[in-house]
Amino acid sequence: MAVITFGPFTFNTGTARLSRDNVEIRLRPQGIQVLRVLLQHRGRSIGYEQMIAEAWQGTFVSRHTVDVTAGEVKKALGEYGQWIVNRPKVGYSLDVPSSDELVRKGWHFFSRRTKEGAERAIGCFLEAAAQYPGDAKALEGLSTCYIMQATFGIRPPLEAYPQFLEAHERAVAAGGLTPELRCNRAHGLYMFEYRPREAEAQFRQALADKPSCGTAYVRLAMLYATLGNLDQALAEVRQAYDVEPLLPTLPSTDVNVHVWRGEFDQAIAIGSSAIELHPYLQISRANYAQALEFSGRLTEALVQYQLGSMMAGDLPWMRALEGTCLAKLERIQEARAILDELEHRRGTEYCDALFMAVLRNTLGERERALKELERAFEESSAFLHTLDVDPKMAPFRNDPRFTRVRTALRARWSRE
Repeated sequence: MAVITFGPFTFNTGTARLSRDNVEIRLRPQGIQVLRVLLQHRGRSIGYEQMIAEAWQGTFVSRHTVDVTAGEVKKALGEYGQWIVNRPKVGYSLDVPSSDELVRKGWHFFSRRTKEGAERAIGCFLEAAAQYPGDAKALEGLSTCYIMQATFGIRPPLEAYPQFLEAHERAVAAGGLTPELRCNRAHGLYMFEYRPREAEAQFRQALADKPSCGTAYVRLAMLYATLGNLDQALAEVRQAYDVEPLLPTLPSTDVNVHVWRGEFDQAIAIGSSAIELHPYLQISRANYAQALEFSGRLTEALVQYQLGSMMAGDLPWMRALEGTCLAKLERIQEARAILDELEHRRGTEYCDALFMAVLRNTLGERERALKELERAFEESSAFLHTLDVDPKMAPFRNDPRFTRVRTALRARWSRE
């Protein structure tokens, strides 16, 4: 039994089934036979006589019948139907552009969810889009990378988010508003445009279109949690486990929700499982470390922060969390060395000011910490939405300047 993959499609020669992103596509048996022949001779032209001989096993049919059946296959492939080409006097061929391999490689790099992985993925997607401007998957990959960079504090949101919007618009124009693209847009509406109710509606529509979209449940959980509805957040996490239990970002979100609920023992248990399942995902290490930290297990937390930092390529906010943990362990000299390093790195790369605020405050620099918090607001830090629920923010909550930042943030949220 052979499985042939092309673009987002998988064709199982044993079961004669065609699927796209794990969803079966219905085709008449004769359409399946035409597709099988095209795949067997991928990149080469098949004349009418050869097509009839191989797809109809020699049974006489007209050229019109061949054209109609090939047309059904093209329609089934959606926006990728243009890969099936009919050249006069030559015949049909399935020409998958070389950009397809670049798209595959791009998603592979993206799955690392690191700074380097995102940069390499963007390079692949840009090259694929240049080779084949109508490749919706390349454009979707590009938009997903940009929103990921903004969300994970890899690049300044004020820089990465406009690039996401542009790539998203091009992806929709090329392939329509897929559930994945709708989910990305909803995430942006919530995180960077402060329109939570509109975002919620878009997430729900994405799930109506694709009930198995675990990412939509994960992002809904974050939305509900940061609006203070922690019970609903937990319900969304459970829904995600039902539809996509191995989604890499799911257990780390589960940890976050339990930390924000003050359920640290449960968060630690989930976090331990998360790093077993996804040992190289830095967000899993970070969230597990925070559960340990707020349980008072600082030495264990520090180990996880250090591992996460190495895996993430010394992502600045991860280093800031490491420095904060060192300061709590009264290893002040090491914590200040990290702060100095991050200040130096600010000259050439983005360092999320919210995490700098937490580090400075732990080192006793209250005034500078509050200025960092104000800077986080000005820079639209992706983590501002956690102000009301994240225990890292607890030391600031009684300060009038924190209240002013929070009020300004809520004013953004109330623009809907």
